[in-house]
Amino acid sequence: MPLDPEDLVESHPPLTDEALARLDEYLDADRVGEEVPDVIGAHGYMVALAVSPRPISPSQWVAELFSGEPSFDTPAERDEILGLLDALKTNAATILERGQWLELPFDTELDDDGDMAAAIEDWCAGFMQGVFLDEAAWFTQDEAHVAALLLPFMALSALFEDEPEMEEMTADDAQFSALAAQLPELTLDLYLHFRVPPEAPKPKSPSKSKPGARGGKPRKTGKR
Repeated sequence: MPLDPEDLVESHPPLTDEALARLDEYLDADRVGEEVPDVIGAHGYMVALAVSPRPISPSQWVAELFSGEPSFDTPAERDEILGLLDALKTNAATILERGQWLELPFDTELDDDGDMAAAIEDWCAGFMQGVFLDEAAWFTQDEAHVAALLLPFMALSALFEDEPEMEEMTADDAQFSALAAQLPELTLDLYLHFRVPPEAPKPKSPSKSKPGARGGKPRKTGKR
């Protein structure tokens, strides 16, 4: 019996409300810089690192996320914030390893204010930032298939607005919401693509040899 999608969604958030508020407060601070994503974009970024076909070192992903060395008041604050970010990645990897869909930090039903659409764009932009961190590795195995799985992330990220194909995919709210609803399943598909080996071709059954052929029953010959 096929699983209902509702049974595949992890219902527990990766961090407590207090931890998320603390991370959001830090990422929104003036000292961090305007180029650093908010907590939703950071979540997308860390999920991409969890999906990534090969590990990314902390020094590399921290420098990319913060466009250099982030500003911390104390070593304890550094450990706290980087620990919260790493928890987002670890939680995502644990859920995906179970074959479950992630609970993403937005609703796919758009609101009149545009806040939900902005959240979806931020999350997808963060995810694509994580992909770009090691882009070659993502496309090493079956490039066309990976590109097809990533296409909704790219279209929703608003990073490729100059490309007509991306614009057509999100031309109206209904299409935008439909693409966003696919993200949990596509994230799991990408994770499994990089970790489940392709099925080996089935071996051909040996053909029966004709009498007298090599490997078959030898022919009887008369005495000379």
